Amino acid sequence: MSQKVIIYPGTFDPLTYGHIDIIERGARLGDQLIVAVSLNLGKQPLFSIEERTELVKAEVARINDANKTGLPVLVKSFSGLLTDFATQQGATSILRGLRAVADFEYEFQMASINKRLHGELETMFLMAAEQQHFVASRFVKEVAVFGGDVSSFVPENVAKALHRKIKTK
Repeated sequence: MSQKVIIYPGTFDPLTYGHIDIIERGARLGDQLIVAVSLNLGKQPLFSIEERTELVKAEVARINDANKTGLPVLVKSFSGLLTDFATQQGATSILRGLRAVADFEYEFQMASINKRLHGELETMFLMAAEQQHFVASRFVKEVAVFGGDVSSFVPENVAKALHRKIKTK
């Protein structure tokens, strides 16, 4: 029987508690979860892909330490087509989080394109936890730019990195 590898892609700019919720829940859905940090040329991220990958790795290390059963969650960065990366990783599914109805239309379109490009690759959706429905990375960055407290949206290491990055901009 082949291993069920799930890819959870995103820019994670920055990683939020909503992302972490999806990672923790998604890790129980297959044999292996790979959090795939995307270069995504269509966005202008605050953090470089290397910085985002390191921030995600730090939080995933905590998740892996807490989860002593099963395979650890992996973190990898990629550029290019998600379907190509999924093929390289031997993935069977893509995991996406949905916060609100507004997310569904975009995610539905992406799932349809991915299915057309890679017919065997399924997309699974998880609804964001109730307390995370409204949290979006772009809002977290905006709150941080104006000096607001982001501690209820992101882990402490991410909050510190956000404030350092904003000071240098």
